[in-house]
Amino acid sequence: MRRPVSALFSTLTPGGERNLADTLREERTGGILLLVGTAIALLWANLDAAGYASVSETVIGPAALHLDLSIAAWATDGLLAIFFFVIGLELKREIVTGELRNLNTAVVPIFAAIGGMVVPAALYAVVNLQDGGELSGWAVPTATDIAFAVSVLAIVGRRLPNALRAFLLTLAVVDDLLAIIVIAVFFTDTISFVPLLAGLATVAVFALAIRRGWTSGWLLVPLAVVAWAFVHASGVHATIAGVLLGLVVPATARGLQRDDEASEQSPAEAMEHRWRPISAGFAVPVFAVFAAGVTFSSGVLADALHDPVAQGVAIGLVVGKPLGIVAATLLVATFTRANLAPGLGWADVVAVGFVGGIGFTVSLLVGELAFGAGSAHDEHIIISVLLASLVAALLGGAALWQRDRHHAALAGTGNR
Repeated sequence: MRRPVSALFSTLTPGGERNLADTLREERTGGILLLVGTAIALLWANLDAAGYASVSETVIGPAALHLDLSIAAWATDGLLAIFFFVIGLELKREIVTGELRNLNTAVVPIFAAIGGMVVPAALYAVVNLQDGGELSGWAVPTATDIAFAVSVLAIVGRRLPNALRAFLLTLAVVDDLLAIIVIAVFFTDTISFVPLLAGLATVAVFALAIRRGWTSGWLLVPLAVVAWAFVHASGVHATIAGVLLGLVVPATARGLQRDDEASEQSPAEAMEHRWRPISAGFAVPVFAVFAAGVTFSSGVLADALHDPVAQGVAIGLVVGKPLGIVAATLLVATFTRANLAPGLGWADVVAVGFVGGIGFTVSLLVGELAFGAGSAHDEHIIISVLLASLVAALLGGAALWQRDRHHAALAGTGNR
């Protein structure tokens, strides 16, 4: 008996619909503010390079606790922990109530994200086999920036099928999960296990407090800060603490020890509503201000153009990302007998693949971890990520605009 043919992009679950709406609502504004932060960084660094460097390198924080970090480091290690906390909450919701709950719906974005990671890394490695190449930056072009991707989708893809939009968002979430694993495994030199265990214990207390119904910010925020500080002291990148804290928050309202639970909203959903605006509206834009400040000059641009690291990052994002996403999706369609849902074409998948090449937040973070802030490669990576993301946004935006017109015509709404 032949198995029924399934669809790669089908009707969303109620949880998936809700997650999609939540993400689209907040990340549109976040993408605009991220652009503003990037523009401020570029203008500041090019109009007052000395002032930009002075502020970025200003050290604040208690030295006794080994938290005397520069403002730029606080933006990278501290504020990005909020971003990764929201990513952890989003992952938990997708796993429990969204598109990652069922293997049949999760397999496509998971394989697409893996393909979108492996192919860019392989292309980067091939480019960097030449003289002057550095293989240590292989992970830089493997990440997709959710805020920018959603912004492009919101501007030009408003009439695309929800299932296709959810595919891009779920792919980006899985992509972030893979990036988190890469950061934890490949960019941790030494680990101090005592503070790491203390951090994990604090995360466990955080989880227990929520399940007991003790959700006051006066309790949870200090616990989160303590967990972050311990993980930072352990040598593991501090943003991992944000992910762990997000993953332990319950994604359903059931099982909570409180009698006045009148709302069906889960703690993960409530916290995501509360913290996503802070992440998208403050944490990530401020990170951009202190991460994207590169001085553009003919010499720097020429050096970046001839740097295999910058070449590999650009090729990985613009070529490797769409190639890996489309190839992996095609493999799933070939070997699982799944077809595209009615009304969708492979041109839709290609358009999503181009948008997947928009790398910013995590790409810049990984670049800094791979080469160190202030290195020549680090500066070239910033230029490469910015320019490659711009190209990917233009290509993806144009492709999505065409597909949006196509789906509008299919729906009988016309090409208005």
